[in-house]
Amino acid sequence: MNIEAVVAYCLGLPGAEETYPFGDHVLVAKVGGKGFAFIGQEEPGSVAVKCGATREEAAELRERHPEAVTAMDYLGRYGWNRVRLDAGVPDAELEELLDASYEAIVKKLPRAKRP
Repeated sequence: MNIEAVVAYCLGLPGAEETYPFGDHVLVAKVGGKGFAFIGQEEPGSVAVKCGATREEAAELRERHPEAVTAMDYLGRYGWNRVRLDAGVPDAELEELLDASYEAIVKKLPRAKRP
């Protein structure tokens, strides 16, 4: 997937919104005011997603794709990984990661804020 496809996929999820709280170089896809994907806009692009409750839970993905996946700066200890879009993670697996990150955030929202 390229950056445009990741953005379109994320913003196509129910209740998703596009925000730029850190400047034009990072799009944060949010649902209910909470981020579920941090999309790096600079080529080749990357996306950070929630992959578990802790760094250890997120480590499985890093072990499967050591060239493509790293712990996200600052949020890595909370189970967030950064996935390089040019490093060979299959599109279907990336979509599953985006869906899982979205669902993890939605699950923690108060019912009134859920889409």
